[in-house]
Amino acid sequence: MLLLLIVDRLGDSGVAGEVHTLYRSWYEQLSQGAFPLDDVTWQYPPGAALVFLSPGTLPWLTYFQAFVALTLLADAVVTLALARAGVHGAWMWVCGLPLLLHLPFARYDVLVTAIAVVALLAMRGRPRLGGALAGLGAMIKVWPLLTVLGTPRGRTTRAAWLSAAASAAALFAALTLGFTHTLDFLRQQGARGVQIESLGGTALQLARKAGWAGKVSYQYGAFEFTGPYVSSVARLSLLLTAVALGWLLLWRVRARYWTTATPFDASLAAVLIFTVTSRVISPQYMVWLLGLAAVCLTSRHTTQRPVALLLLPAAALSTLAYPLLYQDVLDGTPLGVLLMVVRNGLLVTAAALSCRRLWTATATRTSVAGRAPVLTSPSGD
Repeated sequence: MLLLLIVDRLGDSGVAGEVHTLYRSWYEQLSQGAFPLDDVTWQYPPGAALVFLSPGTLPWLTYFQAFVALTLLADAVVTLALARAGVHGAWMWVCGLPLLLHLPFARYDVLVTAIAVVALLAMRGRPRLGGALAGLGAMIKVWPLLTVLGTPRGRTTRAAWLSAAASAAALFAALTLGFTHTLDFLRQQGARGVQIESLGGTALQLARKAGWAGKVSYQYGAFEFTGPYVSSVARLSLLLTAVALGWLLLWRVRARYWTTATPFDASLAAVLIFTVTSRVISPQYMVWLLGLAAVCLTSRHTTQRPVALLLLPAAALSTLAYPLLYQDVLDGTPLGVLLMVVRNGLLVTAAALSCRRLWTATATRTSVAGRAPVLTSPSGD
């Protein structure tokens, strides 16, 4: 993976370029005490500043070298934490991540995933620590907040949720005091269209084959569709995201039975359904899913083993789509369209299966295996 990152000649050669140019330019702006202003590529919560500034702690290395070194450290933290919790989860991570080739080391998602993994693993015995890490992660990339979704009702939930809120609020306050333009990212995020790799993008690719007049344009830091009905597809994606949120809230209300794996399973299900309903599915999102699936596999009570298996070919297909055959995806060739249909089909299947198995195991009286679930206290720790 490191060799590929150095050579960077497979398919689209811009994999490492994001660190060399984009991350480095943000580092220089953030070093001046200001978040990027009117930068359409800056779409991250303010806590992301900590990640982009962190290579500065290794001044004897170039920015790129320092970023990769810190990403390797985060990878090691994930591997060690999973190995201590359960060997099956560690194997899922060390075998699944290389399927993405060198991409994970040229994006900051491994560092965010490390926070989420440690937060989840800490949730059972140290819910305050787990919640604090979840809040920190949410200020960097939002989705780690979902690690508190499946905590058992009672003291564990109160401790985790309050800690998450407190850590997020404290970090936001500190960043607001230390930087200007803290919330400018919201304008850029809200203006996003339909990325070609998303589920909506796949539908538009198929429509283009049937004669639709839309085209692919580079905007907001990604290749997105423009043309008739794109705004309708974007609104539909937002509606589906709202429906996904509603389902998660309903599950939380209806859930009655918790096992030690329920927080893990709920986090994976939540991130999966928000991923497939998003207007954007970047290939690095697979890093999150692989990390959460690995956490699920550390528990013998997990319901998500079939889901984890589906994510492995989805990761491999994501790599074929980007960077190896990205030009086919951009041009909408039969091969490019097929890749997106199969990859996104796997993700939709994984999301549906994940949600069904989570619901069956926690909101009904029997587990998916037909046996009574192993219970923790339904109203406390």
